[in-house]
Amino acid sequence: MRWVTVATWLVTAGFGAYLLCLWLAGGGLRRQKTKVTRFPTALIFVHPVLGLAGLASWLAFAFSAGRGYGWLALGLLSPAALLGFVMFTRWLGGGRHEKGAEQGFPLLAVIMHGVLAVVTFVLVLLGTTTL
Repeated sequence: MRWVTVATWLVTAGFGAYLLCLWLAGGGLRRQKTKVTRFPTALIFVHPVLGLAGLASWLAFAFSAGRGYGWLALGLLSPAALLGFVMFTRWLGGGRHEKGAEQGFPLLAVIMHGVLAVVTFVLVLLGTTTL
């Protein structure tokens, strides 16, 4: 189950990286000054940093079976998931229709990132609590 979790986490991160690239290419950073985006810079960058730090911890757990790494991964993934949910609700609340950098997000990419993120979170939760 550890390696299935790694695989789902990597695919989730791939979709997230794609969405981040779209946001940056759409002028997300430039639009911060004019408040045209619903996604503050801190939200945009803390979410993936926590997710990638959690992935690194999970990889350490998968290779070493050190219980602390699994719990650290869960501890890092939990706020990342919360921030992802905040971004999703902001996007649903109008970010996809306004003239913000996030308006061009493909619905399928957003759905895939979210669904895979939930699957990854459940796998990490199960993998950590069944140690």
